[in-house]
Amino acid sequence: MSTTPAATDTPTSAEPVRLSVADLVERARRLADAGQRRLLGLTGPPGAGKTTLARALVDALGPERAVLVPMDGFHLADPTLVAWGRRDRKGAPDTFDAGGFVSLLHRLRDQTEDVVHAPEFDRALEASLGSAIPVPRDVPLVVTEGNYLLTTDGAWVQVEPLLHESWYIQLPDDVRVDRLVRRREGYGNPHEEAVAWALGSDQANAEVVARGRNRADLVVTLVD
Repeated sequence: MSTTPAATDTPTSAEPVRLSVADLVERARRLADAGQRRLLGLTGPPGAGKTTLARALVDALGPERAVLVPMDGFHLADPTLVAWGRRDRKGAPDTFDAGGFVSLLHRLRDQTEDVVHAPEFDRALEASLGSAIPVPRDVPLVVTEGNYLLTTDGAWVQVEPLLHESWYIQLPDDVRVDRLVRRREGYGNPHEEAVAWALGSDQANAEVVARGRNRADLVVTLVD
């Protein structure tokens, strides 16, 4: 079975750039030093590396200056997805609590609470854990990452205006799909099932994500 998907590239108003993680750490550092809280959003298709980059940024800046609040904490629970007939599309835009995510971003921007507790998605359990990520009021940079930060369907359209800066992480499709297949195999899926998911559900989601690329402040390909 071929693991080469249809191209997900779409025109973008932001000129794509090639930057290293160190370059992006410095850009994030400037946001953290802006004098008031900033929300930085990282998006891109499944397998592009946005989660790894987000963690690298937060680790480099340290817990007093940055915290990671992933969009994936708003996955709907499996029983809900089963009841709605969406379990086989888990990861699609309508399998998240987009409104809940928007509400959390408002709270993080407002900074009226001493601590905001955000949910986290546990990949081993395939479930969200509520209140797992504390965000103290004095942390100046909140990094959020996920597929649909620049999507305009439903409540997702409310996300981008709440971000102070958004980065779209891109990667050649063959490399990205290979990552997805190996990730699924790491979860115990047989190879054929892993390929089918990467070229099916994951690819459908990638095409939705790509439609928001021209809304990003920065379109970047990571280099060593």
